[in-house]
Amino acid sequence: MPIAKNGAVEINYETFGEAGAPTVLLINGLGSQMTRWPEAFCALLAGRGYRALRFDNRDTGKSTWFKPGETYSLSDMAADGMAVLDAIGVRTAHVVGVSMGGMIAQLTAIEHPDRVLSLTSIMSATGAAGTLDPRPDAGATLTAVPPDPATHYEAYLDHAVASATTISSPDHPWPEGALRARAAAEHARAFNPTGSARQMGAIRGDGDRTERLGKLKIPTVVLHGADDPLVQLVGGEATARAIPGAELRVIPGMGHDMPPALYDIFLDAILAAATKTH
Repeated sequence: MPIAKNGAVEINYETFGEAGAPTVLLINGLGSQMTRWPEAFCALLAGRGYRALRFDNRDTGKSTWFKPGETYSLSDMAADGMAVLDAIGVRTAHVVGVSMGGMIAQLTAIEHPDRVLSLTSIMSATGAAGTLDPRPDAGATLTAVPPDPATHYEAYLDHAVASATTISSPDHPWPEGALRARAAAEHARAFNPTGSARQMGAIRGDGDRTERLGKLKIPTVVLHGADDPLVQLVGGEATARAIPGAELRVIPGMGHDMPPALYDIFLDAILAAATKTH
C-alpha cells in the first residue's frame, strides 16, 4: 500500500473511489487500524460519489511505530492526516473521526481550517472535564492487559471479543463470529500492543478544546450513541455545544463501535455534513 511521510513518520493509507471525487478523510480511534473503516463502508462512500481515504494512525497498523519513552501530540497526528492528503494531491477534504479520531478531526479543523470542508465528529468529546469519563466496566477495557498472543492466542482472541462486546451497541449486534474474525485479522496484519498508551498520552496532553472549537466556522455533524459506555453521551453533547451551528445526532441503542447495522447511520451523518458545504 502507498505511504505518506510527515517528516520521519511514515503513514500507510488507502483510497476508494474516483481520484477526482470530493475526498472524505477517515480517522480511526485509539489503537485501532484503518481497517476499522471497513472496505464495505468505504465502498458506500465511493458509491455516493466521494473518494474515501483511510489510513493507519502513527503507532498503529503499518504506519511508523514508536518506542517506549517516545511521545507525540494530537497535533502531530492531525498533521499526519494532512500529509496523507498531500500524498494524493488533494488540498481539501471532508474530515471524519471516531473516538480519538474524532478528537484528531476536531484538531484538524482547528489547526488546518483551510483544508477542512466539513467535520463529522463521532463518539468523541471536547476533552473538557467530565467528557471522557467512561462507565467503569468500559473503562476497564482500556487498562486490562490481554493474554500474550504468542503463547495464548485463543485466550487473546477471547479477551478481544469480550472487550469489544463490553463497549458494543446493545441494539445493533455484530454478526456471529465477526468480532473474533476481526481480532484475528488485526493481529495478523499488525500487532503493536504499546501504541495505545502513547496515543492516550497524546489525548491527555491536548486537554480541553472547547474554546478552540468555538472558533470553527464549518458545517459540523456530531454523531453519538445514547448508550455509549466508553465516551458517554455527555462528550458528544459538549462537542455539539462547543461548535457554532453543529448538528447533534443521538442514536438510541448505539454504543462505542461501528457494526454493519450502523453503516447507513454513519454514512448519512457524513453526507449531511458534506452537503452543507454546497
